[in-house]
This record gives sequence, structure tokens and C-alpha cells, in this order.
Amino acid sequence: MDSVSRRAFLAAGLGAGVLVTLPGAAVTGISTAADGALRGDPFMLGIASGEPWPDGFVLWTRLALEPLAADGLGGMPSRSIPVAWEVAEDAAMGKVVARGLEYAHVESAHSVHVELRGLQPGREYFYRFRSGRHVSPVGRTLTSPARHETPAALSMAFASCAKYEQGFFTAYSSLAQGHPDLVLHLGDYIYERRSGTDVRVKARTHDVLETVTLEGYRQRHAQYKSDADLQAAHAIAPWLVVWDDHEVDNNYADDVPEDRSAAEMNDTAAHFRMRRAAAFKAYYENMPLRASSVPAGADMKIFRTIQWGQLANFHMMDTRQYRDDQLAGDGWRKNLAGRLKENRTITGAQQEKWLLDAFKSSTQCWDILGQQVFFAERDRNAAANIDDVSMDGWDGYVASRRRITQGWVDAKVRNAVVLTGDVHRHWANELRLDFKDPASPVVGSELVSTSITSGGNGSDATFDPVMAWNPHLKFYNNQRGYVTTRITKDSLRADFRVLDFVSRPGSPVSTKASFQINDAVPGLERYSPE
Repeated sequence: MDSVSRRAFLAAGLGAGVLVTLPGAAVTGISTAADGALRGDPFMLGIASGEPWPDGFVLWTRLALEPLAADGLGGMPSRSIPVAWEVAEDAAMGKVVARGLEYAHVESAHSVHVELRGLQPGREYFYRFRSGRHVSPVGRTLTSPARHETPAALSMAFASCAKYEQGFFTAYSSLAQGHPDLVLHLGDYIYERRSGTDVRVKARTHDVLETVTLEGYRQRHAQYKSDADLQAAHAIAPWLVVWDDHEVDNNYADDVPEDRSAAEMNDTAAHFRMRRAAAFKAYYENMPLRASSVPAGADMKIFRTIQWGQLANFHMMDTRQYRDDQLAGDGWRKNLAGRLKENRTITGAQQEKWLLDAFKSSTQCWDILGQQVFFAERDRNAAANIDDVSMDGWDGYVASRRRITQGWVDAKVRNAVVLTGDVHRHWANELRLDFKDPASPVVGSELVSTSITSGGNGSDATFDPVMAWNPHLKFYNNQRGYVTTRITKDSLRADFRVLDFVSRPGSPVSTKASFQINDAVPGLERYSPE
């Protein structure tokens, strides 16, 4: 192995440390010498890829010399900076197949989005950036298979809810060491809250103020992106991202903020749309998204379908931007008839039609919904004549849930699986058209990932009392972690990964439970390796 190849791998290979630094390596063919004057390494926020398609993907970076600069611009000079990129077939970057030059502009917080085309389907690639004399780490990414192909298997991991103050991101580095082909993040990538909000014991510290301005959101994203464990997870595989609420404001609904009475927020509808526009702009700047998701003020389209050949469709959803306001506040309520109204929606009419049409046109083995909030019914009251459910999840939008579920049944979707975050617990649930009717058939499955850190260390509880009268809820755990899956045409296996602690770095990571969904057999079965 030559010297460049040795530098391209850590002692135990790419998976051991994931991020690879190539000191002194040259990105040949394209000059960025005009920016040799940058006073330090501008790649402090890492690199990422996302949105894989059969002949390409999005490459991302954002330049920053001082990530936590108060103006949100990362200590960068007030001018555009040329950034070279290249893509290779090997981690040593010896077999370059594409290269180019982009400009990182002040107006976009010196972020770079490269939408690459012209590559081979179903392939592993490696990439890096250069600005002046500074070279980024090397990242690994993949193109999706050709649309007519059914790959033998897909390794996919999904995660959500990573509150910086409540713990260390060990789960992200563990996820990276598993070498997934694809990572889904289901929201709460950052938390907007002021320092100490909902935190009994702080492992780390946010900036004191709640994020309400573009400068604040940019700075908060930069604080999270500076974390080495998160950078490792981004560098190992392409990501598909959607937001939940904390990327903007806790439990917001369309134009309605969490707390309209907070004087310091001045959250009138008009002011909140300004806040939402700032949050959306910062979100796009910091994520490997396509240009089709560039926000237009306070509007940003992130619902979309990504195909993985004939194996799977990933329908990435937005359950915040278009929803009706939660009834009676955002919490749990008993016997609230309004939640049953036919005109209530959590998706909005346009997104609902898009999803139902996608079901009708699907030819894939698996249709996987990447979304945010609890989908199955979760009734906290055992009495038959009393229901006590969350107004923030799909229980607060019953007709909306029924239309989506009936839609995949009517379209004869072969295997419907809902992926969920938000609730900071692992759950595995079976889905029915009518949760109150024991004879109602199982028509799909829901896999819920616990949080990366939110909620703190948690506990090794594996039973919630509500499971006794909600028999479709099959598994529960209150530790932190993420979920890995292995998807083939015959089955989907989900491993619920857990950490012993997040209050300090270095927690052991283990699998608490595994479930398998068999092809054309809705529902869950426990899986035990032979």
C-alpha cells in the first residue's frame, strides 16, 4: 500500500474511525489557490452526502473557521470562497471519476451543495473537498440501484432526537461503525430551546438564548455539526433527512407557535413565519438536500420519495409544516371528540395526495414511510369508554391516519412500514385499520427509534403499562440509541440498539431486541439469530 493509501485508512480501516484526514494531499486538476489566505481549517463542520439516486447524490459541506461566531457566519471572510470537490472509486482517492468547483457564498453561510450526476448505479464512492491548502476528510457514499434492479440487501439505520445538552453523541459514532448503506434522520436534529430547558442534568451546554433568528439557527446547527461523532455518521453513508418540531419551535403546527403568549418571542402568526423562514433557511444550508428543497421564505418542500431500485421506496414525510393545530394544547387529552373529525389533517391535502398516488404507482417490495410522530394508537386509559391519547401524534388526527392506512391497503402495497422518532423511546407496533376492533386485521408495522440523547440516560425498562390494553404495541424500551435494519426482498429485520449511558462519552452499545417483518405477511415477529 502506497503512502496515500495508508493515509486514507485508519489503523483498523475506514469503519474504525470513519473520518479520514489526508494531510498534504492534493486535489489535482482544479485550483483554489486564491483562497490560500484562509487562516485555518475551514472544514470544522465536517462533510456529508445525501439524496442518493441511480447516477448520483448530493455532496455537502459548510465552511467555518469559528463555528460558534455570534453572527452565525462561522468566522468566515465576507466574500465567496472557491471550493473544489472530487469523487473517487477508492478511499485513497486514487481513482477519481468526477471533480468540479463550487463557490461558498456569504448569503448561504458558506455552505456548498453539489448535485452530482453521471455515475454508475448501485456503487460505493468516496469524496472530499478542498479550499486553498486545506483538504477535508474523506467521506463514503453510495448511488442507489438502477430502477429496475432488486439488490440482494440494503443496510439502513434510522435515528432521531439528539439534544446536545442532554448527552454525548456516542450513538452516532456507533451507527457509523456499522457501515450502513443509508441513514434516515427523522427529526429533532437540533434543539432550539434556551440553555437548561427541560434538562435536569446538563452533560453539555447550549448557548443561553432560544434560537429565533437566522444567526441563532445557523450558530446552533454549527454547534451540533462540530461534534465528531455526528461528523462520523454523516461521513459514512448518504442521509435522507426530514425535520420534526425542534428544528423550528417545540410542537409548532403550520403557522402556530408553541407559546403565542411569550412576550420575548412576540410570536404573532406573522412574526412566527419570519422565524420559520429563518429556521428553514438554516436547515437547508446545513443539510445535504437537493435544490428542489431550497426554501421560499417560510415554505420549504421536503416530502419526497427516494427509490432503492425495486427493493424499497422511502417516502420522506413532513408532519409539521402543513398540519392543523393540535387540539386543546399539545399534550394528552381524554375523550376529545374533535380529534375524530374527517377534515383534520396532519399532512395537508397536497402531501396526502402525493403519498396516496405513490402507493398506487409502487412496484417495490417495501414502502417505507419516514416520518416523525407516533402512528399507532396509544391509549393511556384502560377503560373501554375512555380514551386518553396524545394530541401531537397521529392519535390527534384519526381521519388523516385512516386515509393513509386505507390508501396503502387499497393500493395493495406489498409491505407497508412506518418509521417514527419524536417520543424518545423504542417501540415496535402492529398497525390496524381499526385499533378498537380486535378482529381488525394487521395491515402494516411501525418501528419507533428512541432518541440519540434526548431525555438523558433513561432506564432499562422494557414494558410500558399501556401495552396491557393496547395489544398491538409489541415492544418498548427507555434507553437511548437508534435502529438498524437489514432489508431484502424476503424480509426486513430491525435491531433496536441501546446505550448504557449518554451522560459521558464511551458507552457500550448493544442490541436490546430484534424483530422481523416477512414479505407479504403484515406484522412483527421476534427475531433471534441462529
